[in-house]
Amino acid sequence: MSKGRAEAAAGAPGILLRYLQEQNRPYSAQDVFGNLQREHGLGKAAVVKALEQLAQQGKIKEKTYGKQKIYFADQDQFDTVSDADLQVLDAKIVALTANVQSLQQSCRHMEAELKELTSAMTTPEMQKEIQELKKECAGYTERLKNIKAATNHVTPEEKEQATELSDAILEGYPKSKKQFFEEVGIETDEDYNVKLPDP
Repeated sequence: MSKGRAEAAAGAPGILLRYLQEQNRPYSAQDVFGNLQREHGLGKAAVVKALEQLAQQGKIKEKTYGKQKIYFADQDQFDTVSDADLQVLDAKIVALTANVQSLQQSCRHMEAELKELTSAMTTPEMQKEIQELKKECAGYTERLKNIKAATNHVTPEEKEQATELSDAILEGYPKSKKQFFEEVGIETDEDYNVKLPDP
């Protein structure tokens, strides 16, 4: 046995007595060993020996269930709790339980809010999106400006003059209006859909 392990084993009874009194619930030797080995470096044999020693000295109680022994603090050392005290404790438990539920609900709301915030666009991303939209808007504005300034658009007055002219010609033309338009290369709205020119 190493020096550190020997020192831990020597102090095991005090450690185990204090642990059982603080927890005030029954444990097997395996439970105690599993709960304390990491913190105190106690070996399984040292825990079993210390528990048996404490039980023999009457400092803790021991009960056997089949092949397993259970150890717990001597209840005589604790003050008797009255029914009124138990009711007060029960009320505290109810209040604390309600508080825990409220905190859990609040925590869920904050987690949902955090998830929403992390999925939202960042400020730089929003600025980039705004710049792209402004650029696209400027493109449409320029296109509209070009359409309005186009010289190949026919004004209502010009269209009316052309119609009057064509009607005057057709009066002495032996063929149909459609044949006349085909021969001179005039396209009408009925022949083609009017489309705006591309920018």
